[in-house]
Amino acid sequence: MLQSFDKPATAPVNPRAEWMALLARAPLPLLEQGLADHTQSTPQWLRRPETGLMMVQGRVGGAGEKFNLGEMTVTRCALRLAAAANTSDPELKDTPVGVAYVMGRNHRHAQLAAVADALLQTPAEWPVLEQRLLAPLRAHVQAGQTRRHAQAQTTKVDFLTVAREASGGDEEESS
Repeated sequence: MLQSFDKPATAPVNPRAEWMALLARAPLPLLEQGLADHTQSTPQWLRRPETGLMMVQGRVGGAGEKFNLGEMTVTRCALRLAAAANTSDPELKDTPVGVAYVMGRNHRHAQLAAVADALLQTPAEWPVLEQRLLAPLRAHVQAGQTRRHAQAQTTKVDFLTVAREASGGDEEESS
């Protein structure tokens, strides 16, 4: 499935938009492995994981008029990490809120993606999570894109070559 964030960026990408896209597409085992040190505490829920439908829109040719393609199942949630929620320090009450929207009905995936979002907004956690979580997710997405590209190349037909071969045989026989 080709997503808008699969295309090479022409302008600098918002880092949060990039990691949100990675977290939404991440396989659950990679998320659990990357966040193994951060999943022990219970978060303060701002919105518990809930599943619903979302309308998906497409464009004719990628640039034409929008049309409703159909509905898809999405799970969303919002949370604040428990360490910040249980403190009386007003400065820590303003800690980042983690949100997640993921395809499907997996509440655990949405929760882990929201925890990762909240942690990635914390400068102290960024370097560790970049190495343990985001780098493996980027590698996984890149491997999937490479696999899909290779699979598509096996079905590619070069019509000019076919035309040359078809007409080239007739010319050689007439000489």
